[in-house]
Amino acid sequence: MHNIRLIALDLDGTLLDADKRLPEENRAALARAAAEGLVIVPATGRFYRGMPQNIRELPFVRYVISVNGAEVFDAARQETVFASEIPWQQAVSVMETLDGLPVIYDCYQDGWGWMTQAFYDCADRYAANVHSLDMIRNLRTPVPELKACLRERARGVQKIQVFFRDMEKRAEMLKAFPAAFPDLVVTSSIVNNIEFNSPGATKGAALKKLADHLKIPVSETMAFGDDHNDVTMLAAAGIGVAMSNAEETVKRAADFVTDACGDCGVAHAMKHFLWENEP
Repeated sequence: MHNIRLIALDLDGTLLDADKRLPEENRAALARAAAEGLVIVPATGRFYRGMPQNIRELPFVRYVISVNGAEVFDAARQETVFASEIPWQQAVSVMETLDGLPVIYDCYQDGWGWMTQAFYDCADRYAANVHSLDMIRNLRTPVPELKACLRERARGVQKIQVFFRDMEKRAEMLKAFPAAFPDLVVTSSIVNNIEFNSPGATKGAALKKLADHLKIPVSETMAFGDDHNDVTMLAAAGIGVAMSNAEETVKRAADFVTDACGDCGVAHAMKHFLWENEP
């Protein structure tokens, strides 16, 4: 049995199935691990209030790595353990560049999503699927113009998210943005988006910060993921697990590839590493 004391789990495409539901086999495995003393940590690109209610209500979940690692949140104390944000001036500069592209964009600030009204109104044309559209509709507040709103508030931004309709343009920008914005982390979490975070905001950095906060060696952590924003976390963890539905770059960063999210790959890998001697 491996000496694992903390498990960090991406949600969409990893812990949750394609319909954003938590399979019972996965829930039972997490509950068992928590009962045995392991710390269970959702690690998501979403902000805390944007996580599915069935995850927030899990009785054994206290800490959350949110917004790609821009925040580590203590749900029991309702306070931030760690934060790394984009200065608002830099966020406005990024958005000025995005205005020249055929995209819509939003940002996370103060644990909530904000979007220019005109973008919000046409989100159905840019959402990857009905679940993505529901998240935009329910977890964004439209404002007259986002850049003006940020200038007025003059506070840091947790994440900028860009949505594409043209997948060739997205692929081009996924390569171009890191060079254009070398002091930001450029990644993605769904098939048609690109995301910007501050340099200190990665899931891997947040995992290390939380492990240190809990006095757990990072070598005694396990992490699950499926997309670009999970790579740093899989690399940082003692055991990094990619889903079989993960992109190839994610699989290469992992120590182990498990079954797909829809086939309870999380539970199967936990059994393999934590309870391998059981029938």
